[in-house]
Amino acid sequence: MADGFVLPPGGGEQVGPGRMGITIKVGTRDGAAVSMFETVIGPGFDVGAHVHRGAEELFFVLEGELDLLAFEPRVRTSGDWQDWESAGGRKVVRGGPGSFMYVPRGCPHAFSNPGPGVARVLFQVTPAGHERYFHQLADYMRSGRLHALAELRSRHDIEQLTAPGRRPAFDGLIGRAAGIQEGHP
Repeated sequence: MADGFVLPPGGGEQVGPGRMGITIKVGTRDGAAVSMFETVIGPGFDVGAHVHRGAEELFFVLEGELDLLAFEPRVRTSGDWQDWESAGGRKVVRGGPGSFMYVPRGCPHAFSNPGPGVARVLFQVTPAGHERYFHQLADYMRSGRLHALAELRSRHDIEQLTAPGRRPAFDGLIGRAAGIQEGHP
């Protein structure tokens, strides 16, 4: 039987240039069946609606607020996912500390930080391995290969439905709190 481990607050592997805002808590390097991350999401950041065909995700808001989506809309549009509505009338929810979002395989989902402060989120992905995406994303950002993000996302089971980016009200603020360069999703 393998031993487990305990991380202190803030412990784990920091990923990205400077403070990209992602701390890997557990993943494939540990022989785990899941990957878990703590992430800092800057004001205005919008991940864009997307789908994972082979992964399930759990999100738990620790601090700040996020607009959260986890349903199949009546109609998938390439515009603003925040306008989507499910066949049953579900709409995007604003969640604060203690809010939880479950995303089964194949379910469209998205999150954005309405600001004005940062949000901290603990999120888990099964099966393990999503940390490879974050490592490669950090490499792409460092080397300026942002033109190839669509290919990177596709390789890591991310089918992008709407464009990632930032909410117009926070233009220029995205990721500042997490140390992400302006203009980079």
